[in-house]
Amino acid sequence: MRLVSPILHRVIYPLLGSMGYFHSRAPAPVTVITYHGVLPSGYTTEDAFLDNTLVTEESFRSQLRLLKKHYNVVSPDEFLLWLRKSQELPEKAILLTCDDGLLNHLSVMVPILQQEKLKCLLFVTGSSLGNTREMLWYVELYLLLMQAQAQDEPLLVQGIVVPKISDGAGQRRSVWLSLLKSLSHCDVAARSCFLEDAAARFGLQPSWKMRYLDDPLLRDRFQLLRLPELKQLADAGMTIGAHTLSHPVLAAQSLELASAEITECRKGLEQSLGREVWAIAYPFGDPGSVGAREFKLAEESGYECGFVNVGGVLNAAAARFTLPRVHVTAEMSPSVYEAHVSGFHDALRSRFA
Repeated sequence: MRLVSPILHRVIYPLLGSMGYFHSRAPAPVTVITYHGVLPSGYTTEDAFLDNTLVTEESFRSQLRLLKKHYNVVSPDEFLLWLRKSQELPEKAILLTCDDGLLNHLSVMVPILQQEKLKCLLFVTGSSLGNTREMLWYVELYLLLMQAQAQDEPLLVQGIVVPKISDGAGQRRSVWLSLLKSLSHCDVAARSCFLEDAAARFGLQPSWKMRYLDDPLLRDRFQLLRLPELKQLADAGMTIGAHTLSHPVLAAQSLELASAEITECRKGLEQSLGREVWAIAYPFGDPGSVGAREFKLAEESGYECGFVNVGGVLNAAAARFTLPRVHVTAEMSPSVYEAHVSGFHDALRSRFA
C-alpha cells in the first residue's frame, strides 16, 4: 500500500473524485471525522511535521461545505441518540470531532462551524480545567528538542536517559518519539520537572517557551484552552468530551495512572461545566497507544463510547469503545480527503492488508 500510495493520491483519487465516485458510495451507518485544529490566519508554518495535524481556515471551510453538499452532518446529540438506539441516522451520516482543546478551536474553528451551522464534539484534556497558560506536554518536548544544543553523549535527566542529540531534525524526532513513551510512564508532576530540567541542561533560557504563549498567532496555535474559554466553547453549542487528564500514551502507564487519567478527566469536566460527558477520545488513538485495558477502563468509568484514531467508516462490528475515525491531516487534497471520508481508502487498505 505504501508503494502505490503516491499513485493513488496523485492520479487515481483525483480521477475518481472528478467523476463523483466517492460521494456516490453509501458507507453505513456513520463516518466519524477528527480534526486537531485550524491554523490561525497569518500563522507561518516553520515545521511541517509538527503542523501536519492542523488544517488551514480555507481547507476547513471547503471541507465542511463538501460534507454539507454530499453527506449528512449530524450533531453530537443526534449521534448519542443513535448510539443509545433511540433514533435512526440519515444515510451517509457524518459526525465531526476534534481533539486536544487548543485555543484555536474556540477562536478559529467555532466561528466557521457556526457560519456553516454545524456542531462538533470536541475532546479536551484536564489542562483545560485550570486557568494557567499551557501547551501539550509532548508538543513542548518536541519544541524543546528542536531548539536544544547538540549533545555528543546521552544525558541522564530526572532519571531518564536522553539519547545523544545530533544536528539532524530526523534524529531529533526519533529522540522525541522515544522520550514521549518514556515520559508517559510518569505522572504529570514528574513530566513537568523533566521538561524544566531538560531545557536548562540543553542550553535553553528559562523563558524559552514564552513566545509560544505571548505572541498572538503562536498562542492561537499552541496554547490550550483554559476553563473560562472551555465554558465559552460549551456555551457556543459545542459538545465537550474527555481526552484524559494529560494526554499520555495510556498503554505505557501503570494501571493506577491510566485509570486516573481516564476517570478523573470525566469527573473534572462534569463538575466544572455542569454537563454530561459521555465520550472519550484516547490520546494518539493508535493500537500502540491504547488497547483492551483502556477500553475496559473507559467503560467502567461511565463513558458511553470511546474513539480511536484509526479506521474510517463505522460498521456494525465496531464496539462502542473502539469507534474508528478518519484522521484529517494538512496534506490531504480534496480528493484524498473524500477518499477517506467515503470509506474507499479504508476499504482499499483492508484489501491490500
